[in-house]
Formats: sequence, C-alpha cells, structure tokens
Amino acid sequence: MKFYSTNNKDLRVSFQDAVFNSLPQDGGLYMHEHIPQLDPYFIKNIQQYSLQEIAFKIAQAIIGDDIPEQDLKKIVYEAIDFDAPVKFLNPETAVLELFHGPSYAFKDFGARFMSRVMGYFSKQGDQLLDVLVATSGDTGGAVALGFLGVAGTRVTILYPKGKVSKVQEEQLTTNGQNIRALEVDGTFDDCQALVKQAFNDEFLNQELRLTSANSINIARLIPQTFYYFWTYAQLRAQGINEVVFTVPSGNFGNIAAGLLAQRMGLPVKHFVAGTNVNDTVPRFLSSGAYDPKPSVQTLANAMDVGNPSNWVRIQDLFAQDLTALTQHISSYTYDDAETVAAMQEIFQRYQYVACPHTAIAYLASEAYRKDQPGEYASVFLSTAHPCKFPEAIAPEVYSQVTLPKGAAQFSNKPKLATEMNVNYEQFKQYLLDNQ
Repeated sequence: MKFYSTNNKDLRVSFQDAVFNSLPQDGGLYMHEHIPQLDPYFIKNIQQYSLQEIAFKIAQAIIGDDIPEQDLKKIVYEAIDFDAPVKFLNPETAVLELFHGPSYAFKDFGARFMSRVMGYFSKQGDQLLDVLVATSGDTGGAVALGFLGVAGTRVTILYPKGKVSKVQEEQLTTNGQNIRALEVDGTFDDCQALVKQAFNDEFLNQELRLTSANSINIARLIPQTFYYFWTYAQLRAQGINEVVFTVPSGNFGNIAAGLLAQRMGLPVKHFVAGTNVNDTVPRFLSSGAYDPKPSVQTLANAMDVGNPSNWVRIQDLFAQDLTALTQHISSYTYDDAETVAAMQEIFQRYQYVACPHTAIAYLASEAYRKDQPGEYASVFLSTAHPCKFPEAIAPEVYSQVTLPKGAAQFSNKPKLATEMNVNYEQFKQYLLDNQ
C-alpha cells in the first residue's frame, strides 16, 4: 500500500516512510492511495470473529505486504490485548467503552499499535528514533505507556501546564526510562505548533531521526478503525444492523477513523461529532467557512483543540465537497455547564458514571436522536475512564467510580518533567542538548 500527501496526490511513499516521516514536508497528512474494500461476506458474518481477528483482517487489508503476515499478526495481537465492550443503557442507546487499555483511554489502540510498528521497523536501522508528541490530555499517557521500554525509541511529550487532569499528568510524567515530559506554559495548540515546527526544521531532522506519535501519524489512524468494526460485530450478534456513531471530537482523528471504516465497507448510517466550545468544525459545517480560533480550556480537556489537524483527512475523503460531508456527519456543541449537567443526568437515569468527553458524546447522541428519530442503535463513544477526571465529576457521583487495577501506581511516583516556555528555539535546543 502506498500513501500520498493531502497536499500532493502525486507524492507516493511506503507505509514505513509514512510512519516515520509522519508529516510530509508540504504540510499535508498521509492518506491511503486507495481504500481497500473488505469482503462483504466478512462484514455479514463479522459477529463470528474476535476483536483481534477483526483487527488483523483490517490491518492486513490496509498495510498489505509492507509487514509480513506473521509479523503483523504478532503486532496486532500484542497491541490489542484488551476489550472494547458495547453496553446498552436502554434498548436503543449504547455506550462503547474504549478505556480498558493501560492508560484508560481510547488512544491506547493507536499508541500501542504504532509503538510496535515503529519498534518493528526500527530493528532494521541503528539510529535512535525520536518520537515527538503534543497532548491535550489522554494522548500523552497512552503514548508514554505504549512506548515505555520499546527498544530503539525515545519519546518527548509536550503538554500544556495546568490544562490536563492530575491523573493524566501522572501517567505521562512518572515513567522515566525512554519517556520525557515537557510542561509547556501555553495551550495544546502551542504544543502542537512546536512539534510541527520541529518536523519542518531541516537542520534538526539531519541531527535527529524524528517522527510523531500524534494522530497525524497514519499508524495511529489505522488501529482506531478496529473498534468500529468490533462494535458492529457486537451489534450483529444481537440482531442489530443499523448504527449511528456519536464521537466526542477534538483533533478529529477518532471520527476520521470511523469514516475510513465506513469507506472500507462498514455499514454506518451516520456519524455525529460532539464538541466542547472549541467549535471550529461545527461552525464550518454550518457556514462553510473554516475559521480556526485559539483553543479554550474546558472540562473535556482532551477536546480542547482550536485547529484540528485531522480535519484535512476528512475533507480529503470527501474531495472538499461540503454537501457530501454534511450528509455523513452532523455536529453539536456543548459548554461546561451542559457537560456537568449531562454527567449528572447519565448517572441519575442509568447509574452510569461518564467522563466529561463521554458526557458530550451522550448529549450529541440524544440531540441527533431527537432530530432524526428512527429504528437504529445509537452508540456513543466513551473515550476515557472517569477515574481520570476527579476534578470534573461531582463528588457524590465520583464516589461510585470503580478504579481500574493499578490506577494508584502513578500517584506514588515522583514527577519527572521539564518546564518550558512557548519558544521554538528553546525547544530545539532541549532536543539537541539531550540526545
């Protein structure tokens, strides 16, 4: 499989090149030369397969022979060693729990798969791989735990000071070994800009073998398709064929993966994007004008993105056709007060504890159901375990949270982080001085 840049469709690179050179020099993002179509028989009988079997089938279809079959199977089975169950709250509404991995967030799918792909390819070279990642919350912990101890890699995570939860910060600053954390006195957008500038720095790329672990990396996008197919398998096992997915959206990689799954043959009736007040995409869908603004801090901090990188992939999928795009995606926006009220409502109605991101997805799911009634399963994504957001959830509700096994281990370790201003030259010098 070859991959092209969204800014230059004549450019063609291998999967390995797309993984390691995650951001093309022209500023685009890599996309598949062609989107493989899965066998309709496989889709019709998907309920017969396990999550790992489904994941391997999809990965093989996308990656092709860039990784030999047995090596790819080993990568998939090692990376995706946890479940993503669908739980119905009522006969027509279900939640997809994506927080059963080691960092308690959906990004474990992408980070664990990507780390093992990079580790596989890195064995073929002798230069240390420097992985740069900006995080608004959950990405950092998933990448840190996904890459921890992976030979031939060194990870530098940039996160906005005071804008991630205590648990999120502990997961990305207490690891040591090959994981480094930079506490940036700015926003997620500032962190992301520093990383992008580093990739466009010719001198720095001569000195270091740089790659990204953000959702701009195609190796993060691919495994996020797995759980959409797995959800459909669980629904088919219950005799359900029609599904609408509601996705809490920040950098829009999650919903981009869902749309990719749909193009591969997954029957999805519609996608709904729920956002916080960082509403660049909802405004675009409404007006047709793409007008990114500086990100605003909210309770749903993993969605605090003012200029979502993956939106260019979604526009590329629809050939910049806004009409076609709006036929497949609807969007709703909610502020912190509405998010808090939603967390209370979910608990009172269903005795279910949701994180702020999940609460926004719930609200958007309910809104779409009201706007578009019908016979379909409305599945909203729970992207993080509520234990990561004790500050955002009402105490009487949070008291009902069951902590995942090992959740307390991070709080007992010292914080290992370097403070930094929003200054590219300072960031560059840090990388050069700490090789």
